[in-house]
Amino acid sequence: MQLRNAKLCLDCEDVHDAPQCPTCASETFAFIARWVPAPERRERVRPPQEPPRPAELQAYRTLLDPAHKPNGSGWQLVRQGAMGLALVGVAGWLWKSASAEASADKAGGAGRAEKERPSSPNV
Repeated sequence: MQLRNAKLCLDCEDVHDAPQCPTCASETFAFIARWVPAPERRERVRPPQEPPRPAELQAYRTLLDPAHKPNGSGWQLVRQGAMGLALVGVAGWLWKSASAEASADKAGGAGRAEKERPSSPNV
């Protein structure tokens, strides 16, 4: 059990880390870290960060402004790509149906030509 998560039940004085005491089912507790300081979790302290520059602050303010409308160039590219895919799909569908009709005409035309040809007597 980690010290920063350890809780002291105020009713039965049991130490636990559950939402309620496993011994008496009480929900009244106090964190032990209140009286016993827990050591720092990080091995080394982070170096202080320099404050952002005014230009960066202005960029963040612009992005967070509710009246700010993005240029939408990214979405325009997505829309154009979707339209291109749709056109390619329709063209493929038309090509497929045209080739199916052409093959049906050839098969039907060849059958008709054989039926219409007069049969010659065997000599």
